[in-house]
Amino acid sequence: MKVTVSVLAGVVILIGAGGASLAVSVAADDASLNQQLLAAARAGDEAGVSAALEAGAAVDSRNRIGDTALITACKKGAAGMASALIEHGANVSQADVQGITPLMAAAYGGSDPIVRLLLARGADPTATDRVGKTAMEYAAGQGQTAVVRLLLDGGVDVNRVYKNGLTALMWAAGYDRADTISLLLARGADPALRDNRGMTARDIAAQTGSTHAAVLLSSNRS
Repeated sequence: MKVTVSVLAGVVILIGAGGASLAVSVAADDASLNQQLLAAARAGDEAGVSAALEAGAAVDSRNRIGDTALITACKKGAAGMASALIEHGANVSQADVQGITPLMAAAYGGSDPIVRLLLARGADPTATDRVGKTAMEYAAGQGQTAVVRLLLDGGVDVNRVYKNGLTALMWAAGYDRADTISLLLARGADPALRDNRGMTARDIAAQTGSTHAAVLLSSNRS
């Protein structure tokens, strides 16, 4: 009986060790596939992204700064890749460690096809990153007029007040984004609003030396 128990114990140990080795191997394979997915996204390799996904890579895998393949695609303005990732179930709201969402990344880069797709899939335009900025602030500050239009069409209030009392018009004014300012004014932006320092968009344009913005806003003074 003692021998039998000993043998059985040995079998259990062997099985347990084998199971652990198998689990480690599977985990390593999964990690490798995930790395392949992220590397393909960084390289702009849409075929490589699709291959990694078909092989079983986790679509929302993240790198050390929290970027998913979708965030990377949005930063690159790679609309086809972004679409493929979303079709594979990528989380359109997954942010990186700085709180940057796919929508913010696409808005900053001015990729209106991706912004349109993300909004259609339920991306939240009011989400904020770790410094309190939204997709609209990124788009307005960068002068991404087409993206600003999409966000407004998607329901973002043209006079929404953001951190420090700033509006989209103030962001555009501070960076001398004349086309964006024109759009915002045409859509009802109020140039008389003041930030938490008591400054209007025109005041901000003057302070930052944004000459085109100052001219536009001077002709629209309330």
